[in-house]
Amino acid sequence: MVPWWPHDGPMVAPRRVRERAAIGYTAARLMAVAIVTGSGGLIGSESVRFFAAQGFEVIGIENDMRARFFGPEASTAHVSQRLAREVDGFHSEPIDVRDRDDVDALLARHGSRIELIVHTAAQPSHDWAASDPETDFTVNANGTLNMLQAARAHAPDATFIFTSTNKVYGDRPNFLPLQELDTRLDLPTDHHWYAGIDTEMSIDTTTHSLFGVSKVAADLLVQEYGRYFGMPTVCFRGGCLTGPQHAGAQLHGFLSYLMRCTVTGAPYTVFGYGAKQVRDNIHAADVVRAFAAFHANPSAAAVYNLGGGRDCSVSMLEAIAACEAIAGRALDYRVSERARVGDHRWWISDLSAFQRDFPQWQLTFDIDAVLHDIYEHNAEAWTAQSTLA
Repeated sequence: MVPWWPHDGPMVAPRRVRERAAIGYTAARLMAVAIVTGSGGLIGSESVRFFAAQGFEVIGIENDMRARFFGPEASTAHVSQRLAREVDGFHSEPIDVRDRDDVDALLARHGSRIELIVHTAAQPSHDWAASDPETDFTVNANGTLNMLQAARAHAPDATFIFTSTNKVYGDRPNFLPLQELDTRLDLPTDHHWYAGIDTEMSIDTTTHSLFGVSKVAADLLVQEYGRYFGMPTVCFRGGCLTGPQHAGAQLHGFLSYLMRCTVTGAPYTVFGYGAKQVRDNIHAADVVRAFAAFHANPSAAAVYNLGGGRDCSVSMLEAIAACEAIAGRALDYRVSERARVGDHRWWISDLSAFQRDFPQWQLTFDIDAVLHDIYEHNAEAWTAQSTLA
C-alpha cells in the first residue's frame, strides 16, 4: 500500500483523507484521486510522480498533442509509457481536453473521489499559435472550460490548479525603462519591479500574441469559476518552467533546447534584443511543490506569478555561456534582429505574494543547478541521437 506521503517529503495528507481518517475509514477506502492533464509534459509528469508518492490515485489525460505541435522529437509517448511502468497508482487516458463529452465522462466516473485537478495541458508556443489560431484557442481556452465545467458538475470541492503564463501581461513588460548592461537588460535597482513583477501589472492595451490571448481567456475562466461558484481555483502565471523532462523543442522549452544544441552541435537562433533578454527560470520540482502547498490550504480565485525570481534569472547571453561551460563546448548560434511577436525583453517574477501566503515553500534550484540537472539527465541520450542521425 502506498503511504499517504513519502517519508522524505512533506507530510501533508490529502484533505479528504484527513477528514475521513478522523471518522475511522480504512486506508483501502481513502485513496483520493488526482487528475493531471498533459500528464506526459514537463509539469504534468512531475505532478504525476509527486502526487502518486503522496498517496493519490493519479489519472493522466494525455493524447500526445506535443508531437503534432513540434514534431516527433517532442512526443510525450515515451514519458507516459515510463510513468505507467514506474509509478504505482497511475494510469493514463488518451483523452483530448477539447472533447467535452469525454472529459465530463471521466470526471463523472470518479466523482467525489477527485480531490485535486492539475491542468497543464496546453498549446504552449507563440509561433505555433500563429500558424493555427483555432487549434491553439480550442486547446487552451475551450479545453480549460471543459475541465472547469466537468469539475463543477462532479467534483466542485476539488482543488483546481491551472498553469497559466506571464504572457497574459502581453508585451507590457517591454515598455519598462530597461538599461542595457554588458550581458543583460535590466531595470534600475530603485525601480518598483526590480525584484520582480507582481500581479498588479495590467493585462490591457498590449500585444499578447495569439498564444497569450488563448491563455488569458483560460486564466480568466479559472478565476471566474472560483468567484462565481466558490471553487478552490488558482492560476499560476509561470515564467520559464524548466527541468530535465523538458522535450527541448525549437519552439518551446528554451533552456532545454539551448543545452541540447550546445551538446549536439546543432545551430541555435536567438530572436531579437541582442541576446540580452532576461527570463527567470523555475525547476519543475519547485513548481509542483508550490501546487502541493496551495492544495494543502486552497482558496477561491487565487492568482500568483510563479517563476525563479531574480536569484534564478538569466539572459540569453548568460545562459549560452553557462551551457558552454557545463557541456565543455561552444554553441553554434546567431542572433536574429527579429523578435517574436509579444515576446518579452525582460521578465522576472515577484514571488513575495506566494511566499507570504505559503511561507513553507522556497526555491530549491538555482540557475546553475537547473542547467546541470538538464545536462546530466539528457547529454548522453542527446549525443547518441545526434550520432545516429
